[in-house]
Amino acid sequence: MAEFDLIDLIRARCAVERNDVRLGIGDDAAILAPPPGHDLVVSTDTLVEGVHFPASTSARDLGWKALAVNLSDLAAMGATPAWALLALTLPNADRAFVVDFADGFAELAAHHRVALVGGDTTSGRLSVTVVVHGFVPPDRALRRDGARVGDQVFVTGTIGDAAGGLACLERRQPHLLEIPVEVRDALVMRLERPTPRLAAGAVLRDSATACLDVSDGLLADLGHIAERSGVGIELVADCLPTSSALLAAFDENERLVLQAAGGDDYELAFTAPLDRATAIERDLARIGCGATRIGTVVPGNGVRLLDAGGGEIALARRGWNHFA
Repeated sequence: MAEFDLIDLIRARCAVERNDVRLGIGDDAAILAPPPGHDLVVSTDTLVEGVHFPASTSARDLGWKALAVNLSDLAAMGATPAWALLALTLPNADRAFVVDFADGFAELAAHHRVALVGGDTTSGRLSVTVVVHGFVPPDRALRRDGARVGDQVFVTGTIGDAAGGLACLERRQPHLLEIPVEVRDALVMRLERPTPRLAAGAVLRDSATACLDVSDGLLADLGHIAERSGVGIELVADCLPTSSALLAAFDENERLVLQAAGGDDYELAFTAPLDRATAIERDLARIGCGATRIGTVVPGNGVRLLDAGGGEIALARRGWNHFA
């Protein structure tokens, strides 16, 4: 399959009409028109086979995930998505793979009205780079540097599921071979088809003091808020929200490691004043996205995970680091 045939195939399957796209795929660059009175928010992520996704991941799920993890960054900033660029590196120009990949990408793009406006294709080890662009009202973007002592710490949804799904695929523990298929499938789905919390991010613009998405592990990611805000964070292990699938597949100690350090859930972790807590929980529940209070912002630095008695729990690892 020739390169430009591949590009035409992707363009046809990922078409989303937007009036702010003056010129899309087909020229050396796209021409885009940001709406007046908004800031432009831009983010990019690369997924590499064997590092960010197992070789067994289907092309359709990879297409979805490649866009989802980038949209999650926009969600963490409280931005509304608009456009995307796609750089796709393939070992060979496999038409069936590209069709399925494009369909997975397009499924999520259409749901959020994200227009694919350009990109690149090349040969090499399978990897996907996506750049996303979104809009946010001036001075209302969520950031990492606004947490204040006394704020409560929250996380949306449940955490640990994606890392549990990866453990199931890699069969890290013998007992994982015995869990029901529906439990395994639920966890693997969280790994391969994360849900970017865009609606939640928009709601949190008016109430959160700091926010990010959980990609590298809860402890590691909240460490960025602690560092940027000049505060400490204390989390209560028993408060971490747990899905029924994770409960069914792993014991307490295994779950804690997956939840605190596993990553790849792409839920939003955020801080907010105590007097806003009830309203936040109500507003997020209204859009079908629960949030759980898991800790408190305190004087000091770093992130501490505490047991029910207030003692610190030491874990061998706190999250993913590409170059550690």
